[in-house]
This record gives sequence, structure tokens and C-alpha cells, in this order.
Amino acid sequence: MRGVVRKAEKLKRILPFHEQWLVKFDLLRTLVRRDLEARYKGSVLGNLWPLLNQLSQLLIYTYVFSIVLKAKLSLKGFPENNFTFGLWLFAGLLPWIAFSGGLMQASTSVIGQPNLVKKVVFPLALLPLVPILSTFIESSFGLMALIFFVAVQTQTLHTTLALLPLIWFTQLLLTAGLGYLTAGLTVFLRDIPQTLGVILQLWLYLTPIVYPASSIPPEFRNWVFWLNPLTAISEVYRDLILVGEVKHWGEWGVASVTSAVIFCCGFWVYKRLRPAFADVL
Repeated sequence: MRGVVRKAEKLKRILPFHEQWLVKFDLLRTLVRRDLEARYKGSVLGNLWPLLNQLSQLLIYTYVFSIVLKAKLSLKGFPENNFTFGLWLFAGLLPWIAFSGGLMQASTSVIGQPNLVKKVVFPLALLPLVPILSTFIESSFGLMALIFFVAVQTQTLHTTLALLPLIWFTQLLLTAGLGYLTAGLTVFLRDIPQTLGVILQLWLYLTPIVYPASSIPPEFRNWVFWLNPLTAISEVYRDLILVGEVKHWGEWGVASVTSAVIFCCGFWVYKRLRPAFADVL
């Protein structure tokens, strides 16, 4: 036992940043928990609201595209009906809801906490991550409901569900990178959140989430898959949860690399702008 303690102390000396990162992780976890509690404090339904909000979007899009526009969809192992279309739609909407909601809130995370920004000892790198992780956790309620409905409909649970953490990592890298970028720029350009709202509306319809990728003209389909990380993320969600096999390995790999590059660039911009936050706010 003493030998283990000595080795641990030796490792701490070799890696002096180890304990600091543990403290930051613990602080981030506390901030995320407080943020989730504050969002629905005093409401009767409490943490059920995220699931209800997601299901309401599902019902609206299903009604518009499946009933009004009569969009048809066939999936292996699923009956061809409106409910199947709803499950397919929900599988694509879940990552989008977490991405767009987290990004919008992250863009105002710095200007919304001027007291924390002016504290010298507070790690400002955590501020954009709090709303991103909170929104991601909220989306997990919808994910559990989706998996349950798929299991009831198909009488099976695909083993590919074990790969979900990998696509989550890609999604979080993309969201955090853009979150850092927009949060830093918003301190100096207050029009960023409004501009971002317009961009996200356009981005949603440029991504095959509410319509099948097969409906995109062939000459544009590759551009949409390879240049839009959200296309790969939403399609892989459907592969893992609905189909039970990954049909878009290449697109997933490119999306992961793109998301990593966006994260590094976004964090670099945020880090360069961070020293001036307190003076502007």
C-alpha cells in the first residue's frame, strides 16, 4: 500500500498539472449541475421539460413532413408508417437539438457571467462548456426515449449502440469549438448571437435531418456529406440506433477530423481574446 502511495506521489511530481485538471473537472461538474437545476427550478414538471420540448418538435416535424407533405420512408425491420418516419426523424433531430441549443447558449456564456469573468482565479475556459454539456445531458432524455421506442418497434437492441460515445465525442468537439469561437467574439461583437440564430436556421435545412439524404441531387450529395459535419453525425446516429450498422465510416472520419480542427481553432481564438474580456465587460 505504501508503495502505491509513493508511486502516486511520484506521478504527481512528474505531472504537476494533474491535480489542477481534477479540480477544474470537479468545478465544471458542479457548474453543469447548478445550471441544470436552475433551468427548471420551481416548475412542476422539472427535468421532464427537455423531453417534452424534444417530443413537441418531433410531433410538429412529423405532422408537416409525413402527414401534410406525405413524405415516405422505408427502413429495414420497420413498418412503413408515420411512426417509423417519426423515429427516423427523431434520431436525426437529437444531435441537432443538442448542437444548436448548446451553441446558442455558449455564444452568450461569457457576457452573461461578468462577475465570474472579473475574478482572476476563475478558469474562463469552462464558461462555454457549461451550457454545451447541460444541453447535451438534456438531449439524453430524448435519446433514451428513442432507444425504448425502437426496441418496442423492432423487438431488438442493436449492438452498435455501444459506439454512441464515439459519435458523441465528435459532436461535442464540433459544438465546443464553435462555442469557444462565438463566445469569444460575442464579447466584442454583440450581433453574433442574432447572426448565429439565422445561420443555424439555414444550416438545419442544408442538413438532411427533416428530409432523406437520397432526396438531395446526386451532384450535390457528396458536398453535403463531406463538407457538413452535422450530416455525418445525424446519419451515424441513425445508423447506430435504427439500422444497426455503420454505413458512413468515411464521412464520420472526415467529420471527426473537421470537428477536431474546429475545436483547436475555436479554443485558440478564445484563448487569444480572453485577456481582454474583463476590460470590455
